[in-house]
Amino acid sequence: MSMKPKYTAICLVVCLLFDGAATGSAEPLPPATYAGSQSCVTCHPVETERWRGSFHDRAMTEATEATVLGDFNNVTFTAQGITSRFFRQDSQYRVRTDGPDGQLHDYPIRYTFGWWPLQQYLIEFPGGRLQSLGIAWDSRAAADGGQRWFHLYPNERIDHTSRLHWTGRDQNWNYQCAECHSTNLQKGYDLATDSFHTTWSEIDVACEACHGPASRHVEQAQSATADKTPAWDASKGLVVDLADRDGAVWTHDDQTGLPQRSVPRAQHTQIEVCARCHARRGQLSETYQHGQPLGNTHRLALLDAELYHPDGQIKDEVFDYGSFIQSRMYAKGVTCTDCHDAHSLTLKAPGNLVCAQCHQPERYDATTHHHHQPGSTGASCIACHMPQQRYMVIDERADHSLRIPRPDLTLKIGSPNACNACHPEKTPEWAAETTSQWYGEGTAKRPHYGEALQAGRIGAPDAGPPLVALAADASQPAIARATAIDLLRGFPDPTYRLTLQRLLNDGDDLVRAAAVRYLDMTDPQTLLDLGFPLLDDPILAVRTEAARTLAPLAALTLPDAEKNRLDKGIRDYRATQLVNAERSESHLNIGLIEMARQNPPAAEKAYRTALRLDPNFGPAYVNLADLHRSLGRDADGEAVLRAGLAAVPDDASLYHALGLLQIRRKEITKAVDSLTRAAQLEPDNARYAYVQALAVKSAGDLDQAIAILKSALQRHPHDRDILVALVTINQERGNQEEALDDARRLEQR
Repeated sequence: MSMKPKYTAICLVVCLLFDGAATGSAEPLPPATYAGSQSCVTCHPVETERWRGSFHDRAMTEATEATVLGDFNNVTFTAQGITSRFFRQDSQYRVRTDGPDGQLHDYPIRYTFGWWPLQQYLIEFPGGRLQSLGIAWDSRAAADGGQRWFHLYPNERIDHTSRLHWTGRDQNWNYQCAECHSTNLQKGYDLATDSFHTTWSEIDVACEACHGPASRHVEQAQSATADKTPAWDASKGLVVDLADRDGAVWTHDDQTGLPQRSVPRAQHTQIEVCARCHARRGQLSETYQHGQPLGNTHRLALLDAELYHPDGQIKDEVFDYGSFIQSRMYAKGVTCTDCHDAHSLTLKAPGNLVCAQCHQPERYDATTHHHHQPGSTGASCIACHMPQQRYMVIDERADHSLRIPRPDLTLKIGSPNACNACHPEKTPEWAAETTSQWYGEGTAKRPHYGEALQAGRIGAPDAGPPLVALAADASQPAIARATAIDLLRGFPDPTYRLTLQRLLNDGDDLVRAAAVRYLDMTDPQTLLDLGFPLLDDPILAVRTEAARTLAPLAALTLPDAEKNRLDKGIRDYRATQLVNAERSESHLNIGLIEMARQNPPAAEKAYRTALRLDPNFGPAYVNLADLHRSLGRDADGEAVLRAGLAAVPDDASLYHALGLLQIRRKEITKAVDSLTRAAQLEPDNARYAYVQALAVKSAGDLDQAIAILKSALQRHPHDRDILVALVTINQERGNQEEALDDARRLEQR
């Protein structure tokens, strides 16, 4: 569960599930309700038995003798300068550790969280909060290094003031974890009191977490037993049907030996049910719609640099869905349950045999294919095609993009490869040459979307055309295409407009959402003409992106019909933020959209709410100060920034904002100090270095300004602003030859 905070919109909107329309009844049926897993046992004993003891069954439990795995026999563990003690008292499991005030306190363990390879522990706090202890139990066997306590952030200095401290909002179960570890979870957050009343139907991931509320299904089963036929028997009373109903079978192509599905898969219902939890995503709806597209309730994270390597391999904790939808298997119609048992969650066969269900073992589980000793790690399918990454210190997760190893991409764009993961003593050149000898040069010559994405990430001057080509290529994974569109924002070019206009009607909602985001770089008329239809998109994630992008038009005079549509879209967007109203990020997003529609009072209220919830949330201070600037109240803005620096003294964005304010006041010496501090705190931020250099130049130190820019250019060789500044300042300094060299480099970009 433990994850570092990301300042992104992670929020919800209430959408009612209506599933009676297809039944043929005269009146809509009442919504199905949760019946509980005990109602499934009689008819589904085999499935129930497989589920019992599974990771889903043990996702969260009461802390008891049968469920607590950690050693609470009065043992101590020291980490982050704190010695914690795990013990039992009055039949309760307890821990003595540092609390929100930095002092040691005794806390009872309320729940266990997870099972293997680690188990975490939840502690109850006032206001209905459950907090996840930063120390976890390694439940692996002792021979594998387990049966020990360990800290989830061993390489970081964390105390009670840190955002990552176990008592803080970023380790709060109600927000971070609850939806995916219990069934029919209702978060029950109240903004006025900043408190939770979180409830669930079942404490763990039970039958109805995936199959949906089962009351009508149970009623039909009971009616059938009594020889009665209810009116809705065509659907068996199910909210969602997760079985394959198209009669497809898997066969092998005689030429290639590759498996192929006899019927193209029309829907990905089962996969998107799994994706609700097995994806890096934010919620868009508090009422989950079983069987509906993921985008109606959640917003999927794209292939962002902090989450994925340039070629889409896993980097940060992204779970499985964002990787799997990049795979050729997903494109060909493979589902989660082709490999995993739906109820026990175990693989359907051990080792390579799970792959041999579809891939001919005589062709692939052979030394002629894998070139390794049979039975060795290198002969394992997953070693090459699903390399593992460790998260939470010991939890190994397999990359579900199921890709062919590409050491050539390591050389081109720096992404990792499976060969060097097993042979770290060897070079990528060795790996590329070896795979070329084994399989020929065809794979290495095959273009990969990672090359276009990496060019966009680093700001390469020629990145625009390949990004446009990737975005328009429907044969490529939609998550990569959408990422390409977002990266195109760094390469504005009017010739891309026709392509982006076409992608507003793309068949994939990830692509449509990215295309409408791109429109905020255009003029109001283009926004009006192209963006408004997306307010009626069938997918909520697209509609909310359209509302956010179109918000600046709310300040214009629009026809009543368009004004009403836009107002509704903005209200819906605001609702998506308020469902996660406990997060300062949500109120920041509300403030931003209110500023876009030129409503400063509403924006100020949102920013101040963000700071009430989290006084250490730097972005709210920056945006509130900028609001004051827009109203000509820089004195108020400075007070806000000073308050922010008192609360978060190492926040580079606050120093940067203060420096800009001081420049406006012509306090150049003070501005240089502030902007220099910002650049020191975030040395990889090209903008901070650029603005610092301009301030130093304004103070009269041209040589120092040039030195700052040259240093920044080494880290950001494609940054046009830095090059323009170097040309200008070198000319002013009289360094004509250096200015000419920089101008040539600029021309090449």
